[in-house]
Amino acid sequence: MHRAHLLRRSTVMAAGIIISVSIGGAGRAEGPPPGYKLVWSEEFNSHGLPDPAKWGYEEGFVRNHESQYYTRARKANARVEDGELVIEGRKERFKVPHPNRPDEEVREEARYTSASLITLGKASWQYGRIAVRAKLPHGKGVWPAIWMLGVNETKVGWPACGEIDIMEFVGHTPDHVYATVHWGKDGQHHQSQGKSLKVNAPWEDFHIYAVEWTPEQMDFYYDQTCYHRFDVKKADQKDGNPFHRPHYLLLNLALGGEWGGKIDDSVLPQKFLIDYVRVYQKTSAGK
Repeated sequence: MHRAHLLRRSTVMAAGIIISVSIGGAGRAEGPPPGYKLVWSEEFNSHGLPDPAKWGYEEGFVRNHESQYYTRARKANARVEDGELVIEGRKERFKVPHPNRPDEEVREEARYTSASLITLGKASWQYGRIAVRAKLPHGKGVWPAIWMLGVNETKVGWPACGEIDIMEFVGHTPDHVYATVHWGKDGQHHQSQGKSLKVNAPWEDFHIYAVEWTPEQMDFYYDQTCYHRFDVKKADQKDGNPFHRPHYLLLNLALGGEWGGKIDDSVLPQKFLIDYVRVYQKTSAGK
């Protein structure tokens, strides 16, 4: 269970710039971009619980005072069916197995459940194109995310470990998706840079959410539209740059919390559907 980034904040609302772009067509299956090769993928072709060789779980009330309890290996909240990963946020009474958490208020029973899948300890990457084809949930209070954290998080804490938010979506702003980068100045003080893109009903079809990460920059995509570029050297510190170090991937559906806002119980349950995750890195020729 990873609690070092409990106080993580989504500040893109203040720091981000709204971009209005007309988007047409849903994301389709993709092959390797020119100069890249596929190095890791999850196509979700099995059935039942997610592959334990590729995915672990966060468990508990983890961050941002969100309402959901993240469960571990529970099909009601995370399962593979019909070639897709289903992360389901539910309104239900759930007895908390480990209520004595020191970092948030003690809650012996949860009113909501969901799941957060992670590759920590199983796979991580330093640079590359990380692409996820997904169909988003919607409604007030939902907060799905596709994001990355530095693997050294438990040693240096957040935000020093670095955070790459490939996609965030909040139900109270249903016509925007967000991409944000977080890091720490002098190892501690939170810095961020993000942008949002105006989109049309991303819950109606699948779209590709991706980051192309090099030693020099990160480019964030919604399908073929690049709507945010981050200059990696902005995160240079005396002890190095977190974005020159490996990061692992997280897929989660939060409910409520500091950015998710008030939950509309009538919209639940909601499903965050992921068709695939594909990671590409540059070939020798591409480099």
